[in-house]
Amino acid sequence: SNIMNRYIINSFLIFSMALSLGSCSKLLDKDPLDQISSETFWKTQEDANRALTGVYARLNCSSFNYSQMMLDIMGGDANEAVSGQGGGQGYRLLAQGSILPTSGSIVSGIYSDCYKGISSCNFFLDNIDRTPISTDVKNQFTGEVRFLRALFYFKLTNFYGGVPLYTKMITVDEAKVPQSSKEEVTAQIISDLDFAINNLPNTPYAGHAVKGAALALKAKVQLFNKQYAEAAETANQVIQDGKFHLYDNYRNLFLAVGQTDNPEIMFSTKFLNPDYSSTQDIELSWHAILNPLQQFVDAFECTDGLPISSSPLYDPANWKKNRDPRLALSVRPYGEPGINSAGQVVHFQENNISESGWEPLKGINVDALPVDYSTKSEQDWILIRYAEVLLIYAEARNEAIAKPDNSVYSAINTIRARPGINMPPLPADLSKDQMRERIRQERRIELGLEGKWYDDVKRWKTAETYIPSLVDPGGTRRKFDASKNYVFPFPQSEVDVNPALVQNPNY
Repeated sequence: SNIMNRYIINSFLIFSMALSLGSCSKLLDKDPLDQISSETFWKTQEDANRALTGVYARLNCSSFNYSQMMLDIMGGDANEAVSGQGGGQGYRLLAQGSILPTSGSIVSGIYSDCYKGISSCNFFLDNIDRTPISTDVKNQFTGEVRFLRALFYFKLTNFYGGVPLYTKMITVDEAKVPQSSKEEVTAQIISDLDFAINNLPNTPYAGHAVKGAALALKAKVQLFNKQYAEAAETANQVIQDGKFHLYDNYRNLFLAVGQTDNPEIMFSTKFLNPDYSSTQDIELSWHAILNPLQQFVDAFECTDGLPISSSPLYDPANWKKNRDPRLALSVRPYGEPGINSAGQVVHFQENNISESGWEPLKGINVDALPVDYSTKSEQDWILIRYAEVLLIYAEARNEAIAKPDNSVYSAINTIRARPGINMPPLPADLSKDQMRERIRQERRIELGLEGKWYDDVKRWKTAETYIPSLVDPGGTRRKFDASKNYVFPFPQSEVDVNPALVQNPNY
């Protein structure tokens, strides 16, 4: 494909680019090289370390950073700011059904980002054997890179279905292949993760992929492919290993102040000021590009565990009174000031209007206010956390058995009982169908504004009824065409250069 043509032909250029993209190398205790020559490289473990850093650097892109929050626009829990600074990235049009091979934005961006990552993985895997390091170190490094390749391919399958499958460095002509089936790509993903599981250390996460992260990603892949018994078993291995647990401060989980050695974070895209910063606070709290929608706010229960439609505790005049504490930790009314860690009232000074009247608070560093173009953010973007493993286990186990057992209740109630959240346990004696709805509700709330809801409504096949039921604040009804929109089209630029690539149906 065009992506592979552009990024995989000249091997040392790949790593020159990867390392100059702003890699997370300082977090991995290595400094990037200005450029790498393949003739003089791969001679020492230091070379291998730097090459590995180059692969991790591929996560520093919009497909694996805070921009993932924008996917909640597609899922129907948020809207894109209508104009002004940072707006106009196309999510609003995509969410309203205008998804075309020429759309650009994430339609081409996810494809490009993932194949850049895959090309770096394949270059590493093709060359690591040349380095004089021990078998154990080589296997661990290989496990990390195969984990990353699985992560890239999994995102591709979620958005495009079957895609061209490359597992080694290739020439321009070799890149021109048809897409493999989604099942074939998924088999490769599982193979990569099984190698990672067998070769990564079973330790807490500290910047490099570990066994728990590989198990968690495998469980998610299995869940998304409806292998429910297998997904439950894999997720349960993480639970039983006990290397991760819920963090006791939901707000700080998403801020740099709470992320060092955090017991809940299993894998993330790493940032560190000043050299490896992001624009998270500029985009979200100043440009205000993402507006949570009222239906997302209304989805949060009252503290008695009942929805606002039936709880006697609900007060329409006070949005946060008697509500699930995660609500006020996830959103804030547009224009409402914040209170920083010194106890001072600080103002956001947004330069966009929120049509919905809401702004995100999750992942927003109030201590960075007032935000301007000099603001550098260093919140890591969490890709996998332990709460999601509990949710994967609960969903998969519930689907795999006739009636929810104690382990399903335990997984969900553990999340609800997080210190500082303290929501009541689920009612006893739920049917399988009732439990399914409660698990879906819990995913929406616990993982809200983390860019996961769009994947969920697609895999549950509820997108075709749910999304067209939504009307944006401007009055436009959302659209979702079940005959094609469960996957994106391949970017037209890729179809143009790869005659073997067959466009996804009905695009």
